[in-house]
Amino acid sequence: MKRHFQGVLRVFATAVCLLVLGAMTTGTARAAGCDRACLQNMLTRYIDAMVAHDPSQLPLAANPRFTEDSRELKLGDGLWKTATRKGNFRQDYIDLKRQIAATHFVLFEGETQVLYTVALHVAKEKIAGIETIVYRVPADAKSRPDQLDKPLAGMNDPVPAGKRMSRAGMIRVALSYAEGLRLGSFVTANTPFAPEAYRTTNGIKYAGAGCAGTDCGMRTQKITTHPDLKTSVAAVDEEAGIVLLWMNLGDTGAFGPNTALVTFQAFKIWDGTIHAMNLFRALLPKETERGWPAAE
Repeated sequence: MKRHFQGVLRVFATAVCLLVLGAMTTGTARAAGCDRACLQNMLTRYIDAMVAHDPSQLPLAANPRFTEDSRELKLGDGLWKTATRKGNFRQDYIDLKRQIAATHFVLFEGETQVLYTVALHVAKEKIAGIETIVYRVPADAKSRPDQLDKPLAGMNDPVPAGKRMSRAGMIRVALSYAEGLRLGSFVTANTPFAPEAYRTTNGIKYAGAGCAGTDCGMRTQKITTHPDLKTSVAAVDEEAGIVLLWMNLGDTGAFGPNTALVTFQAFKIWDGTIHAMNLFRALLPKETERGWPAAE
């Protein structure tokens, strides 16, 4: 009877230890990374701190890295010094696996509208890296953003049941678009577009139903060949079904000597198909490299 009781105590003690270890492990895992709400809050805090010109408002890791248009800067320099207020548009991309919080959003420098992309690289609930691209809308621009006064159609819709793809599968579909640009033909690249697919570029719909031009076909629209295209996966929002690519489209001769379009381009992808696209782009030197690790 005594031995039986001692055996029961040992089993009970083992069970208690396992429960404690499990709780410690869970707590450690939670402490080691942000959940979706935490990462989105990082973006909110970043935007507010930027408009306040005060990086000390941010939960920063030691020696955080900051780039603007792929140039290394001290955090607090660049647009941090000149932004005056935030606009109403914001489209987030949350990569839980890689702990990256990215967004396209609108700022202002006085009356100048600024299209801003930021990717926050987070470690242990601290911001360790900040990657940004800036585009100032010219006052005399022939076409001005007209799609940034409301949420983008379909981009925030939940992925239909049973249609979610693997991370690798989503990346493959997004890269098929990049391949279409490289070849100068989405038909040749066999890039898959849904019937309702569209593309907004710097707040203007340039492809899909109701686009700004006369040639609106997502798959058949005439495009320039981009033989020197460079790509890097910036973030993958697996829950929302969105891949964010960084792309340098290379010097095609269309924007002046030694100049290339550099973009952060978001693809809404599910069931093997691109359903919506949103990108902010800037004109930068053709040799611009991303300089950040890919989030594949």
